[in-house]
Amino acid sequence: MKILVIGGTVFLGRHIVDAALERGHEVTLFNRGQHNPDLFPKVEKIKGDRTVDLSPLRSRTWDAVIDTCGYVPRSVKKSCEALHDSVSLYVFISTLSVYADMSRKNMDERSALAAIPDETVEQVTDVTGVTGVTGENYGALKVLCEKEVLNAFPDRAFIPRPGLIVGPHDPTDRFTYWPARISKQTRVLAPEPQDLGVMFIDVRDLSEWIISMVERNQRGIYNADGPDYTLSMKEFLDACVKVSSSNAELLWVAAEFLLERDVQPWEGLPLWLPGDDGAGMSSFNIRKALGEGLKFRPLERTIADTLEWHSKRPSSTVLRAGISLEREEELLEEWTRLHPQVKT
Repeated sequence: MKILVIGGTVFLGRHIVDAALERGHEVTLFNRGQHNPDLFPKVEKIKGDRTVDLSPLRSRTWDAVIDTCGYVPRSVKKSCEALHDSVSLYVFISTLSVYADMSRKNMDERSALAAIPDETVEQVTDVTGVTGVTGENYGALKVLCEKEVLNAFPDRAFIPRPGLIVGPHDPTDRFTYWPARISKQTRVLAPEPQDLGVMFIDVRDLSEWIISMVERNQRGIYNADGPDYTLSMKEFLDACVKVSSSNAELLWVAAEFLLERDVQPWEGLPLWLPGDDGAGMSSFNIRKALGEGLKFRPLERTIADTLEWHSKRPSSTVLRAGISLEREEELLEEWTRLHPQVKT
């Protein structure tokens, strides 16, 4: 198959390209050439900006386009218009953040979607296409992007909605924080509750599934998250300890203590969303994707491969997610002073 990838050199995009090439497909990249321009030296690259000029794509045809970096509806509309007669299938990478009420458990593809006022869309959608996109409006903007795709390709669109994507080359460090911290420290702050559910998907599992869906010309909207069993924060962190052969002691700290000291869920401590407001983030319904062949490698493999990749990063690398070592130690010192009897 001939596959056009918009983006393709940062995280999910590069793994999608890897998966496509491994299965013998012919790949063309369209991006601005700003990230990892030397990646995939044997792949055709068309340099361009989707928000400015898509004319280099208009005279070409592909079996499918995979849009990995559409964040605002105006730019997605432009790519849909430019490619309407050039591709048989439009794959738009959306997000589970499109849902309106993250306190709801077991949300499936029919659950209510987030909304955003039209005037706000105009405020955040400038010539760059991404300036102004925040955690607050990200999901609602993706909803509008999905609508643009479905308007242009009503029966020729495949829209996966991934959760937290993790694994090698993850620029957010939201998953990497935990195995990296545990592998280096003798004690690590672990946020309660221990039985808090966590969900994420290995970027390679997601990429391989997306390519398999393209090969089968599958259409529709799919929640894409994992694993396919209930995974608790304790089970995840215990696996990080085991895989890293660490002697780290996990010190479980009450959620109330952390919140009172302005430790932010998710941003301050990745994967941690205590309380009912975020209950849906750890319980998405993924049965539809499982029915179309979504599979998962063992958790231990994801942890090990992420650690191996992280170990090859420059020694000066500062993780973009999580609390600093100094802040962690301050919190642990106070917690153990107030609760000297508490053990892991």
